[in-house]
Amino acid sequence: MQIFAGLGNPGAKYARNRHNIGFMALDRIAEDHGFGPWKSRFQGQVCEGRLGAEKVLLLKPETYMNLSGQAVGEAMRFYKLAPGDVTVFHDELDLAPGKVRLKQGGGHAGHNGLRSIHGHIGEDYARVRLGIGHPGRKDLVSHYVLHDFAKADADWLDDVLRGVSDGAPHLVAGDKAKFTNAVALRTGGGGGGGAKPEKPKPATPAAPETPPAAETDDRTPLQKLVDRFR
Repeated sequence: MQIFAGLGNPGAKYARNRHNIGFMALDRIAEDHGFGPWKSRFQGQVCEGRLGAEKVLLLKPETYMNLSGQAVGEAMRFYKLAPGDVTVFHDELDLAPGKVRLKQGGGHAGHNGLRSIHGHIGEDYARVRLGIGHPGRKDLVSHYVLHDFAKADADWLDDVLRGVSDGAPHLVAGDKAKFTNAVALRTGGGGGGGAKPEKPKPATPAAPETPPAAETDDRTPLQKLVDRFR
């Protein structure tokens, strides 16, 4: 069994926030793969299903982002799992919108949800980093992540969520390359959504003009002589 934990904040107020893209990813997986209904458990919302041959618990902590580790730790201990059986889906400021990257273990890079999880289960869990871009200044980050995605983001966001859902069975099976490929098929390579624009083809040089053929002088010698004295 494995746990997929999506990070976000509970309630309709936050539902479309950039910070909630982890919740969105789990909702997409649950819908696409026929998971059971969501239920309240482990200080969060959970639902169960199968991805391939593996049983998976989807978990959306309802403790707010800064305390996400409480729910994740409780669920992991209940099922007697190790941190390596946990994958966390979260927003990533350091990736451009639409980029998706996998990471195993390592630091939390200041992400409050990951910081909390580190405190409860350590750092040896997997992460699916879902790029949302950076506002450009550190003092703008809080407002940025707690703001809804713009309407212009709808297409690439849908591509990313569907790509993550397509690749979820490969993720459970430990095939990172197939997961990455599934995302790329939806996003055109994982950046900004959609296919990459084609490079303009170089213009074909025009064929050189053919010089006009010289006119043929078919006058007789006598006519040429007469014409000289006209």
